[in-house]
Amino acid sequence: MPLIIRKAERGDLPFIHDLVRELAIFEKEEKEFTATLTMYENDFKENIFQSIVAELNGEIVGMVLFYLTYSTWKGKMLYLEDFVVKEKSRGQGIGKALFEAFIEEAKNQNCQLAKWQVLDWNEPAIQFYKQNNAILEKNWWNCKVFFNKNKDFI
Repeated sequence: MPLIIRKAERGDLPFIHDLVRELAIFEKEEKEFTATLTMYENDFKENIFQSIVAELNGEIVGMVLFYLTYSTWKGKMLYLEDFVVKEKSRGQGIGKALFEAFIEEAKNQNCQLAKWQVLDWNEPAIQFYKQNNAILEKNWWNCKVFFNKNKDFI
């Protein structure tokens, strides 16, 4: 069967959730992966995020998960939160097909730009993005606040 790239459906969420866990393990941060499948289901239903999946021989082997946001300098923006292809399926052009589908989706939603993060030690990903004409900004720092992490925090 050929590779199928398509918008995710509710029934794909368990596979998407598993792929995100695989990504968290790859990043050596599985303990930080606390979002439940129920959370995914509720947030997908409320259109908090969207996803595109790659299906090969009836199996979901990759996905991009993204959401609409806004750049005060540029306008409407699609933010790529997670992008993962199963390790056994890498090197077959699946990542490129997913990335192109994400970029096309951003254009279809009339976005002015797409944005995402990449870990500074993930050389294969950095090279992939460079090959796909991405601008890697090294002068911006990430900031965040967690809520309900423990009782002593916020």
